[in-house]
Amino acid sequence: MAEAARKVAQQTEERLEEVAKNVRERFDRVTEGRLTDKIKNGTSADQPDDGTDRGRDAARRHKQGGSEH
Repeated sequence: MAEAARKVAQQTEERLEEVAKNVRERFDRVTEGRLTDKIKNGTSADQPDDGTDRGRDAARRHKQGGSEH
């Protein structure tokens, strides 16, 4: 019985390893040329989110009693 359990456990482990490999490959295909390339090229750092910055500036001015525009 113990041998049968070991065999099932080994087969399960092999299947899980194959599933993990497939998930990594699919993830790489889906994200290919996106986030990793942007980080490597530094392009994401060169493109600030102006809308967020404007909103923060407006909130800061409003707190200090200044105009919102």
